[in-house]
Amino acid sequence: MKALGIDETINNATAPIAEVIGQFVFFKISVADAELPLVVLWLVAGAVFFTFYTGFIGIRGFKHALQLVRGDYTDPNSKGEVSHLQALATAVAGTVGIGNIGGVAVAVTVGGPGATFWLIVAGFLGMSTKFIECTLGVKYRNENPDHSVSGGPMYYLRKGFSARGMDSFGKLIGGFYAMGIAIGALGIGNMFQSNQAYVQLNHMTGGMLDGLGWLVGIILGAVVFAVIVGGIKSIAKVTEKVVPSMAVLYCFFSLITILLNASALPVAIGNIFGGAFTGEGVAGGVLGTMIIGFQRAVFSNEAGIGSAAIAHSSVKTNEPITEGIVSLLEPFIDTIVICTITALVIATTQVIAPDFAGDATGVAMTSVAFERQFSWFPIPLAFAAVLFAFSTMISWSYYGLKGWTYLFGESAHRQNVYKIIFCLCVVLGCMVQLGPLLDISDALVFLICVPNILGLYFLAPIVKHEMDSYFARLKSGEIKKFM
Repeated sequence: MKALGIDETINNATAPIAEVIGQFVFFKISVADAELPLVVLWLVAGAVFFTFYTGFIGIRGFKHALQLVRGDYTDPNSKGEVSHLQALATAVAGTVGIGNIGGVAVAVTVGGPGATFWLIVAGFLGMSTKFIECTLGVKYRNENPDHSVSGGPMYYLRKGFSARGMDSFGKLIGGFYAMGIAIGALGIGNMFQSNQAYVQLNHMTGGMLDGLGWLVGIILGAVVFAVIVGGIKSIAKVTEKVVPSMAVLYCFFSLITILLNASALPVAIGNIFGGAFTGEGVAGGVLGTMIIGFQRAVFSNEAGIGSAAIAHSSVKTNEPITEGIVSLLEPFIDTIVICTITALVIATTQVIAPDFAGDATGVAMTSVAFERQFSWFPIPLAFAAVLFAFSTMISWSYYGLKGWTYLFGESAHRQNVYKIIFCLCVVLGCMVQLGPLLDISDALVFLICVPNILGLYFLAPIVKHEMDSYFARLKSGEIKKFM
């Protein structure tokens, strides 16, 4: 009898657990002929509520968000560790990953071009959710003795509920969130990303790296460790350079592809808007198209998951609301810009095919779309995909680390333990296929959105009060530019 490999052994052991957890977290209800995961409904319903509750802050605050990122209102003496731009870049790095390339391609295949329209709508709604959670992330952050800061849902859930006499409940859901993000970061923000980085590098080199996943993993893990060992300041310095570069690179080649197929652009745009309200050929019709678009947006920009609040809580500011405003740009960049451009590449090159299934093969579909223009176009796509994966890993290392230190303390030794575990998982991700283990990780990450959204509903009045106060002071001239 042939001995099982390490990946087969782990998969066999974790598959039953993954199935049970997955069925619970991603439980679906039938709507018409379509199926809607309740967790997606929970996230989208929250986004709709927060959009109206904040008076469409995604529109009202957009211009000011650009001013804040530019540094117009940055007080150099504010508490915190990184600038508005660095915090934004770190959070964007955590969301812009393989899903932006492959996941959108699959969404367009399954949901039709109309799914793109609902993806954009969901991205806009998600801006308000990010606004609430990132404001709370700064407001309830901890200032450590070494002048570093720690924040995120685990802190605002515990402190927010404790302030209202629900101390035990706050500790319970804060601890649950910390556990979920610490474990989940090892899968969705690590092993899946490193695995896909290896796949892209191997494809780019024509299979020269077959059987060398361990070597790629060691090199990638070492590079990741070199960045994350310096903490959020080191991560932010890298992301503020890598994120704009990779976004410009990807968008540049995507726009060239779209322009080379400009004759198909009017039809593609027409199909996006027409398909959104007809749902032709999609299970569940219009509702099915809407569900697929919303689902992809939720999985892409992570609005409501709370992860971005961890990155944004490290910002240098004395006004928590300013970072909430800056965070509006995150779903805009991730979902409305990059995901939409990907959808237009797929639509104008007409590579939509039902044979592609899953984010990984969705990347292959996008690669085919690029290759139809010039044979070498998949090379910059692969390079961009590797950058996406790398930036996602270093950002998620910080998310997981903050969950870990919330549970076990902030000492340097305990932080290093998690960083080493994280980098070992980078190597493991390049070497083996751990489907069930990654499924458990995905489920944990989306399960923690339940207490997070609950906390956002509960604490939203505090954010609204601060928002109204801030904009009133801004309008009166009390808040001035630092130029």
